[in-house]
Amino acid sequence: MTKKALIAGITGQDGSYLAELLLNKGYEVHGLIRRASTFNTSRIDHLYVDPHDPQAKLFLHYGDLSDGARLVTLLHEIDPDEVYNLAAQSHVRVSFDEPEHTGNTTGIGAIRLLEAVRMSGVKCRYYQASSSEMFGATPPPQSELTPFYPRSPYGAAKVYAYWVTKNYREAYDMFAVNGILFNHESPRRGETFVTRKITRAVARIKAGVQQHVYMGNLDATRDWGYAPEYVEGMWRMLQADEPDDFVLGTGTPYTVRDFLVTAFEHAGLDWEKHVRFDERYLRPTEVDALIADASKAHEKLGWKAIVQPDELARIMVDADIEALECEGRPWIDQVNLEGWIK
Repeated sequence: MTKKALIAGITGQDGSYLAELLLNKGYEVHGLIRRASTFNTSRIDHLYVDPHDPQAKLFLHYGDLSDGARLVTLLHEIDPDEVYNLAAQSHVRVSFDEPEHTGNTTGIGAIRLLEAVRMSGVKCRYYQASSSEMFGATPPPQSELTPFYPRSPYGAAKVYAYWVTKNYREAYDMFAVNGILFNHESPRRGETFVTRKITRAVARIKAGVQQHVYMGNLDATRDWGYAPEYVEGMWRMLQADEPDDFVLGTGTPYTVRDFLVTAFEHAGLDWEKHVRFDERYLRPTEVDALIADASKAHEKLGWKAIVQPDELARIMVDADIEALECEGRPWIDQVNLEGWIK
């Protein structure tokens, strides 16, 4: 029988790559999508198949992690084998501006979905997208045994979601896992996240569209990997014999400055001529260094990051240069996706 998966957050970077992966594995994929006055499905438009086609395997449903009753209804209707909670207000700096909203979606949203799984009686495996931001001020390297010390409302909300996932696993014998993913990027990364902000600026500066990019802390050290590899790790966690929690990352430290230098040099540019400092991009409390120890995932899941941060920067620069060149081409009319969503 065809396996079914429900992805909350399917229109995001990770959700789109996960949907691709599962469809390629023969899954029937259902995605949770919030209603908006404009289409917000650009990352998954290429996966569209008319739902009237008997070969269709991807279906979208209106819903939101703030609506627990709707989640119960959808779980009853879909009866998925696997549920992936990738939905969140996921921008760390924005979480300082919208702490209540971040707590409601990123933290409480997780327990709404867990409770919906429990109340619906659906026998499924549940994946919770946890974050390296939970470690915060705890010195690297960070593994599954490292204490949490979040330094943002986002990180604190993720800690709550992490612990309720463990609690539901132990209290209700759920197959529920936490994937503690370190920073993972791609050409589909949101344009306000620092890596994509850099690579878009490089493409635009090279094309003469802009002259400068304004940055905050260049000394922050992160562990940046390639998002398509990380969704494979998510899937592997739900195929394990027993539920457990896993860190995913490259183990390679890379500063924001390192990423800047690599990105600008790849395009033949001198970053120091174009980068300007703006204190508005500083966080009230900074996280200095996040570096993964993903040895457990390698040992138990056979998962290991391949793409390293320098290669990742070059992949993203090339994609943004190509995307900018395409902006001058006529656009194909957008498919009316309203008929795709139930």
